[in-house]
Amino acid sequence: MNPTLLEKTLELAVAIQQIPAPTFEEVRRAAFIHQRFSQEGFADVYTDPVGNVYARLPGLGKAPPLVITAHLDTVFPAATELQLRRLEGRILGPGIGDNSLGLAGLFALGWALRAPEGRFADLPGDIWLVANVGEEGLGNLHGMRAVVDRFGGDVTAYLVLEGMALGQVYHRGLGVRRYQITAETAGGHSWIDYGKPSAIHELAKLIHRITELPLTTEPRTTLNVGVISGGSSVNSIAAQATCLLDLRSEESNALKLLEASLAVFIRDANREGVRVIAEVVGERPAGALPLSHRLVQLGVRCLEAHGIRARPNIGSTDANLPLSRGFPAICLGLTTGGGAHTLQEWIDIQPLRQGLAQLIDFVRLVFA
Repeated sequence: MNPTLLEKTLELAVAIQQIPAPTFEEVRRAAFIHQRFSQEGFADVYTDPVGNVYARLPGLGKAPPLVITAHLDTVFPAATELQLRRLEGRILGPGIGDNSLGLAGLFALGWALRAPEGRFADLPGDIWLVANVGEEGLGNLHGMRAVVDRFGGDVTAYLVLEGMALGQVYHRGLGVRRYQITAETAGGHSWIDYGKPSAIHELAKLIHRITELPLTTEPRTTLNVGVISGGSSVNSIAAQATCLLDLRSEESNALKLLEASLAVFIRDANREGVRVIAEVVGERPAGALPLSHRLVQLGVRCLEAHGIRARPNIGSTDANLPLSRGFPAICLGLTTGGGAHTLQEWIDIQPLRQGLAQLIDFVRLVFA
């Protein structure tokens, strides 16, 4: 591979990483991507109403388009220090792999497919590059939902890029449901009104009951209470408390059974003086391509052609959305790394050479 492509991709990933982009606050990073798409001479650059940024690499019009996406948002608040460090063979910094490098990969494809005279490779169909919003946290895949609403099933495929996870071929979308659970009571003084129900105590009892649920390993099913808040002071009986609950399963039926148990627990928690409600605040619908599907097999072949062991897998990515609607989609990584969603996140530099090579091969062959 041309070493300049590797260097340019890393340089751009670093520039992107330095722009804060919390979920729902991606506008600055989106504006940067929009400007760079235009500077590169990509066609039909525009930003849609939800904040996704699009660009087209023109093909010959003989095949439906290939839609390639990478998410703009990160899990880090806007005030997070985005300092980068370079160690031997690595770049460290919050969001560098998830997903600054994925976004840079969109540009790498444009650079690699551009012919010397300025045209793009004579591929049968257009390639649409999309930097989308709302993948992380409670973004609820709303950016990818707009992308799939835009193109529907009239595509060759959807390809989702993640900066890390090189070797993974995510062809199954992990079902996720997220709830905000709220407990409400009259509250009171911790001494004078002792014995009256506390929203915090009621919520704690409910959480204990939820976490005692037996979960299946086949299909793998998990739950997690990630956030708890409530109360007003140490000597007050809490009038309100909330938590955020994350439910996941490899199969939609197992997820529905888990939700049914939750509904029973919520019903049982309500009594005189205690009101408990559960609201859905996030969903990642499940879906899958069979391992035998040509898109999955192509992803495997392109990885193995560059000496990378391919691992077809299940994941929670933007690919969930098209997969849930029955459209062909996979997610591929560009390099190895670790520490995702932490301040010590890192990417490995050298494997990116192979990651870009497998990506370019995949795009050239997917129309065949």
